[in-house]
Amino acid sequence: MSAPAWAAPEVPAPTRASNEPAAARQDATATRYDLITMGRSSMDLYANDIGAAFEDITSFAAYVGGSPLNIAVGARRLGLRTALLTAVGDDKAGDFILAFLEREGVDTRFVPRKPGARSSAVLLGIEPPDRFPLVFYRDNAADKQLSVDDVLATPIAAAAALEVSGTGLAQEPARSATFAAAERARRAGRIVYLDLDFRADQWHDVRAYGLVVRSLLPLIDVAFGTEEEVNAAMLERPEDVVITHQQVSAPTIRGDAEANVAAMLALPAGPEAIVMKRGAAGASVHLRDGTRVDAPGFAVEVMNVLGAGDAFAAGFIYGRAQGWDWYLSARLGNAGGAIVVTRHGCANFMATLDEALALADAHGGLDGRLEMG
Repeated sequence: MSAPAWAAPEVPAPTRASNEPAAARQDATATRYDLITMGRSSMDLYANDIGAAFEDITSFAAYVGGSPLNIAVGARRLGLRTALLTAVGDDKAGDFILAFLEREGVDTRFVPRKPGARSSAVLLGIEPPDRFPLVFYRDNAADKQLSVDDVLATPIAAAAALEVSGTGLAQEPARSATFAAAERARRAGRIVYLDLDFRADQWHDVRAYGLVVRSLLPLIDVAFGTEEEVNAAMLERPEDVVITHQQVSAPTIRGDAEANVAAMLALPAGPEAIVMKRGAAGASVHLRDGTRVDAPGFAVEVMNVLGAGDAFAAGFIYGRAQGWDWYLSARLGNAGGAIVVTRHGCANFMATLDEALALADAHGGLDGRLEMG
C-alpha cells in the first residue's frame, strides 16, 4: 500500500482526558489503528457545470464518497492511522474506490469483494448555495451485504475508536453487522462513534430509522448529526419528512431538535455526547450531564455542502484522539467542514491538519474562546 503524497507523520496512540467516562474503558497500548470506520462507500460523479440545473449537466468529475469512507480519508489526512470496513463489487468501480483509498494510506485489507453485487454510485448536481440534487444508485449495493463474518475478520479491538453510520442500519445483513461491530468495540473498551447519516430514500419506512438508531445508542459514546438527523432519530410521523429538489442528503424534518437531543440523552443507556452539526453556525456538543458546549463555525463561500459533515467528524475525532476538550475538537471539525464546502467533492478534498489550522488562524485561532473573552 503506497503512502499518500502528503506523507502524514506517524502519530502516537490516542489519549483522552482522564475525567471522562469513556476514558476508563480506553486501553490504547494494543491498538494498531486510531480509527476504523464502517459502512457505505461509493464512486461519486459530481457535476462540472456549477449552477446548472440537473437536466442541463454536460459532464461529471469522478471522485469517491460515502460517509464512513470520507471520515476515514479525512482522519488519515489529519494524521490518524485509519482503516475502512466497507464492501465493493467485483467491478471496475470497486477498483476505482480501492485504488484511491490505497493512495491515501487508508488500510483496505478488510474490504471484501461481494460477487454478484455492485459497488455503489452517486450522481450530484451542484447549484450553490442551497440546491444539491442527489441520485443514489444503491440497488444491490455491495456494502449492504457486509456481514457479521466480515466484522469478525476485522480487528475491531485493534483500533482505539470505531465509527459506524446510520445508513448502514437500513438493511440486513449490514444492520446486524453494524451492531456486531459496535458491540465488539464496546466490549474491548474502545470508543464508538455514530454518524446519524439519515438518507430517507434508503429506508422502507422513515420511522424505522429512529427505532433502529435508538436501539443502537446504548453501544455509542458519541453521536454526530444535523438538526434534521436528530429529528429523524425521534421521528413519529412520516409526513414530517419533506424532500425538495431531490436533496436526499438535506431534507426538511419537522421537530424540536433541542428537545430530541435531550430525549436521546435521557435514555437509560446511551451516548456520553450528541454533537449537533449546525452548518455555518458551527456545532453544539450536548453532554449527558446536561452541559452544552457551543463551538462557532468559520465564514466561507459555499460551493458544495456534501462532505462537510464528514470532514467535521474527521476533525472532531482527531481532536478527541489527541486528548483535546470538546470545544477544541469541534472547532477543528468546523474548520475541516468549512474547507470542504469551498471545494468540488468530498473525500478527494478533505483538509490536511496544516490546512485546517491555517484556516482557523486566519479567523483568530482555533480556540475561539480567546476571541470571546
